[in-house]
Amino acid sequence: MKKDDIEYFKELLTNRLEELLSHADNTVSGMTTPKENFPDPADRASLESDRNFMLRIRDRENKLIKKIKKALERIDDGTFGVCEKCSEDISTSRLKARPVTTLCIDCKTKEEAFEKALGL
Repeated sequence: MKKDDIEYFKELLTNRLEELLSHADNTVSGMTTPKENFPDPADRASLESDRNFMLRIRDRENKLIKKIKKALERIDDGTFGVCEKCSEDISTSRLKARPVTTLCIDCKTKEEAFEKALGL
């Protein structure tokens, strides 16, 4: 992979990481504010539903943060853009669509077909 491409992905991943980390800080501060008192059970249920939804989103973002950190480590150790299964280069277009990917499109397609066959 070209040095310009590596720099592009490093900057892209770093910016995305910073954005996700700032969202996480906002969630933590939002969850620690004093709870409001809702006399109506429906209002309380709505608030709890919204909080649960927000926590699910943040959980997904937390998983993405871990993947981004691993991708940045792969950039540093020179293995970014190389498929973990077949050791072939991952196409730049695939990396632009999903920069945290560790599999080329062929290996990912095979993996998904296998999971589908198993009913996962």
